[in-house]
Amino acid sequence: MTDQIRRSSRSVSGQIAEGWRRRKYQAAFVNKMNEAEGEAAETQVWLEYTVKCGYIRREDGTRLHKTYDQIIGKLVNMGNQPQKWILKPTKPL
Repeated sequence: MTDQIRRSSRSVSGQIAEGWRRRKYQAAFVNKMNEAEGEAAETQVWLEYTVKCGYIRREDGTRLHKTYDQIIGKLVNMGNQPQKWILKPTKPL
């Protein structure tokens, strides 16, 4: 489970980084934010398993789960309102 949590949580930041670099293309940006959201949700599932299996304390699992809720909320907002984040086309000289 540690490996799964490590991979999915790292993928969140990787997807955000890719989306940020592609922010001149709205569809690509939104896609990457959606991918990051999915990875964050996967991380939450693995955290739930670690609590249910007794690998971490419920309080720690709850705290981490809430942190990922906040991250997911921000990713949803970015995906739903990409115009705030995408680059505006520049006018040729």
